[in-house]
Amino acid sequence: MSESSFGAAVSGADDFDYEAALEACARGERFALQSIYERECRWLLAVAMRIVRDRDLAHDVLQEAFLQIWQRAGSFQRTLGSGRGWIYTVVRHRALDEVRRLRTAPVSSEPADFADTVLEESDEGPLDDLALDRCLAQLDATRRQCVVDAYVEGYTHEQIARRVGRPVGTVKSWIRRSLVALRACLA
Repeated sequence: MSESSFGAAVSGADDFDYEAALEACARGERFALQSIYERECRWLLAVAMRIVRDRDLAHDVLQEAFLQIWQRAGSFQRTLGSGRGWIYTVVRHRALDEVRRLRTAPVSSEPADFADTVLEESDEGPLDDLALDRCLAQLDATRRQCVVDAYVEGYTHEQIARRVGRPVGTVKSWIRRSLVALRACLA
């Protein structure tokens, strides 16, 4: 697939259309998969790394996940959720499957691990554990637990929603807003 025929999916640097890219993958247009990979590989690798806790294994998981994305892109449905969310779910499930296969614990629940794997994206380097503890303490207890369950324990949004007795959309919003608040607090 040429970049010009993919133009409908990409209208600007910040307006990437993940849904159109997945639909292009379903049609066999390789440029779409390459575009997804180039935009998301860093973050998707962090997701896999957080769960499997081994860099080489995380790379393997990411490669296998992109193969699944390519092969299963036709099963993506816009009406059921965002394309980007679907991609991250594929990677997360592939990593969790690998952990189950190896019968290892997914991750430690210590805040330092959370800082090192999720919020290290700041340009200032690794985060101070005390600063992270202070910022986490500022979150509502339920929302803090949702963030920890998602990013430390590896639970899906659906599993967290069942645990806290709230709709999945509410849990997703809580997590997203909590991460924004944590990044602002740590900045």
